[in-house]
Amino acid sequence: MKVVILSRDGLINRPLPDGVQQPDQWQPMPGSLEALARLQREGYRVVIATVQPGVANGAPRMEMLNRIHVRMLEAVRNKGGQIDAVFVCPHAANDLCRCRPPAPGLYEQIGDRLKINLAGVFAVCVNEDEAAAAQAAGARPVIVSSTDKQAPNSISRFASLADFVEDLVTNKIVH
Repeated sequence: MKVVILSRDGLINRPLPDGVQQPDQWQPMPGSLEALARLQREGYRVVIATVQPGVANGAPRMEMLNRIHVRMLEAVRNKGGQIDAVFVCPHAANDLCRCRPPAPGLYEQIGDRLKINLAGVFAVCVNEDEAAAAQAAGARPVIVSSTDKQAPNSISRFASLADFVEDLVTNKIVH
């Protein structure tokens, strides 16, 4: 089974300073929906790992977060893609939970629930904490960022999700 784990904010959708609070605030990053559809066509299962600390403070509430995710799922489906699962860490930074990066718990949950070994599974992250969490869980992190900052520890860096997907499906990335 081919699986790719993706972050959400800043990778699939445009990040907002206070987070996406309402479904109508969810706007895709340029090319992200098409990249997700391409992953689907190439036989990859797509799983989202997202940190949503606002849920701990009630903004957004879990019901609203689910509505935001429905909008995301529909947008991806409308482009011919599919997201197989969405895993959420709803905790604030001071909660000291095991699922908030850089702790590996969110990625471990994905492996446990999907009954897959994460070794070799790409985790497309937007920051170093996510990359550290993915790596600690045994996944293979890459960072997508439009900044010039270099990824740590020789982790591959891409400018967009579309760039990563292009290299993945054309075998420019060694699996």
